[in-house]
Amino acid sequence: MADHQAAAQQESAAHEVGAFLRGRREQIAQRWADEALFRTVFTVSRDEAVEAGRAVVEALAAVATAGRVEDLGAAGFATVRDQLGRMSASRARTGATSAQIADEVAALRLPVAEMLDADLADAPAERPEACAVTLTALLGTLRLVVLETTLSAGQELIDRQRLQLLEVATPVIKLWTGVVAVPLIGTLDSARSQVVMESLLEAVVTQQARFAILDITGVPTVDSLVAQHLMKTVAAARLMGAECVVSGIRPAIAQTIVHLGIDLGEVVTRASLADALAYALNRQGIAIVDQDRTGQSPR
Repeated sequence: MADHQAAAQQESAAHEVGAFLRGRREQIAQRWADEALFRTVFTVSRDEAVEAGRAVVEALAAVATAGRVEDLGAAGFATVRDQLGRMSASRARTGATSAQIADEVAALRLPVAEMLDADLADAPAERPEACAVTLTALLGTLRLVVLETTLSAGQELIDRQRLQLLEVATPVIKLWTGVVAVPLIGTLDSARSQVVMESLLEAVVTQQARFAILDITGVPTVDSLVAQHLMKTVAAARLMGAECVVSGIRPAIAQTIVHLGIDLGEVVTRASLADALAYALNRQGIAIVDQDRTGQSPR
């Protein structure tokens, strides 16, 4: 019986807080527009800050009315994730830490609590107390939602930057008409090998390349995983109509490949990038003539 009565009181308080938020939406939005979270994001127009505040207050009112003040998955928090998530991401891009953003979200509670206390000043003691607890829970959940969104956005930014770095670190170079090359430097893991494959295949199409050279001179070690990545890239290039040549196989790497029993199959290999380019040019019927330092062709 006591549990039922407590649940009824919580539901009543949640509905009352929801009604309060809707009734005070404009005043809350005006106060929030002067808080750090809104003020530092909407630096040009205060009206935009007020409009964003209205949207968030309305969403919180919907959550309270539904009695889901502690539910991160409540439908009303979708608007919060969209609005405050973009705002917190903007703050993060300017150098604000997650802790700073959390404090700025926590600061939104005070003006709302002051208005709620003023509205319930003449009510029986139990009503302000129950509503204050509900409001605290609601804005505590709001803080968690914003932090969750901020961390997610931060991870997405890191992933995008990592992909951009991989693309920059894996350039596709046009060496000759119909010949492209990818000079690989550093460790070749699954993520990077995927970027290599995509970049190389795109270059094969755009350059109409007949030969694609994978130069592994800068790859420190070759194991079975690296060899597997190379074989997949070679096979994909072949399907696109390009012959793939692997160059830069140093003696130590050659010994490792033999020791591991790795079968490169029909893959064409050359000791250096220059040898691989010469092979590709010869296959296209282009003669390569070496000259000595005097500029005379050797006899």
